[in-house]
Amino acid sequence: MTLAFPPGFLWGAATAAYQVEGAAQQDGRTPSIWDTFSHTPGKVLGGDTGDIAADHYHRYRKDVRLMSELRLGAYRFSVSWSRVQPTGRGPAVQRGLDFYRSLVDELLTAGIQPVLTLYHWDLPQDLESRFRGGSAAGGGWPERETAERFAEYAGIVAGALGDRVDLWTTLNEPWCSAFLGYGSGVHAPGRTERLAPLRAAHHLNLAHGLAAQALRAELPARARIAISLNPAVVRPLTASPADEDARRRIDALANRVFTGPLLRGAYPKDLIEDTRSITDWDFVHDGDLAAIRQPLDALGINYYTPSLVSAPAAEEPAPRHDGHGAGAHSPWPGSEHIAFHQPPGERTEMGWSVDPSGLYDLLMRYTHEAPGVPLYITENGAAYDDKPDADGRVHDPERIDYLRSHLAAAHRALADGADLRGYFLWSLMDNFEWAYGYSKRFGAVYIDYPSQARIPKSSARWYAAVAGTGELPEV
Repeated sequence: MTLAFPPGFLWGAATAAYQVEGAAQQDGRTPSIWDTFSHTPGKVLGGDTGDIAADHYHRYRKDVRLMSELRLGAYRFSVSWSRVQPTGRGPAVQRGLDFYRSLVDELLTAGIQPVLTLYHWDLPQDLESRFRGGSAAGGGWPERETAERFAEYAGIVAGALGDRVDLWTTLNEPWCSAFLGYGSGVHAPGRTERLAPLRAAHHLNLAHGLAAQALRAELPARARIAISLNPAVVRPLTASPADEDARRRIDALANRVFTGPLLRGAYPKDLIEDTRSITDWDFVHDGDLAAIRQPLDALGINYYTPSLVSAPAAEEPAPRHDGHGAGAHSPWPGSEHIAFHQPPGERTEMGWSVDPSGLYDLLMRYTHEAPGVPLYITENGAAYDDKPDADGRVHDPERIDYLRSHLAAAHRALADGADLRGYFLWSLMDNFEWAYGYSKRFGAVYIDYPSQARIPKSSARWYAAVAGTGELPEV
């Protein structure tokens, strides 16, 4: 049976600035923490960097034409903070803003809705470099000042693009910024601490709230403000009380550390208790929770795979197949002892299990936890070992199967009452996949990096048909 999505459902694709733009030292842009991290030997597979990436900075007009050919209704992109405000302070570099003005104009001319994300992990290095020698008075997201600087930056971008962009996302996956950047160290800036990720999580929450206020002060009334989270679908290995407690602990660190203050104006009591040996949460100041709990016009949900957890066996170390890299340090402060297991079944090239039921579960969870807030799937997709055939074509039937099953799960959630307004495929094109460099390909469009040729994969053509008709064909 063909599954029809509602009229007006938004079909899009997404990218992130550092992953696709390139032009790392052009037109006034200065290093972000990902420039520094990727140029540090041993941090990124193969020594890859985002210096050139997919060269979107120079090829955006061609890329927008490609989006139009693929019948996309929307393009979700992020702004490079250090391209706009090189030190994270002070006036904007107009050449940097001009790139985004031109990109947005090109999208609008093509009839494609621009969806702007202010932050996708590329903090200006200058804001991080204030960190010195493990001092608590460091730099980056563990520090309150970064949230304040982010609000100023949000106002600058809103002033430049607010007349042309209607849907704004403050942060993308703040969990990764906080816990992979400052806990496990597998993401930039590569710090491996226990307190810093909790401080960073709070200041990212605060940054969202302050930025939402700054945006509303600058944007026209029609503008909508969202945040994109990567909530974990955490499942216990067994029904035992110990495994259920493991699920609760990880749910607090992965999900409720953000949704608690964002949706209810409070951090979960069990999270505070679980982390009592690390902090008393004195970095939460009077007025912070009210500032964080700003009205949301939409909630973005990013989903790839579920997590399977248990209490560890006493006689052996806890395995950590949490899907977030193989670093020696845990991204789960206060719950480092929890064991993560590989779910059974099919896996993607990332080693992530393919389980569309997790997407359905998330959509229904936030339908109930955030009533009245429209939902968007702002990232969903899979990496596979894509290669051109002898005729130069790229066939990726595994990705088509992945997308079909997850879109079917989204349709099921719609039928069960989820106010789901749109779906953004991750990713429009192959790109710099963070610590994996160029070894993983998530794109619907194949990038031949030496030539920068763009080759739409078979999944791109399949997705174009879905986007153009609003219908998911039967298998």
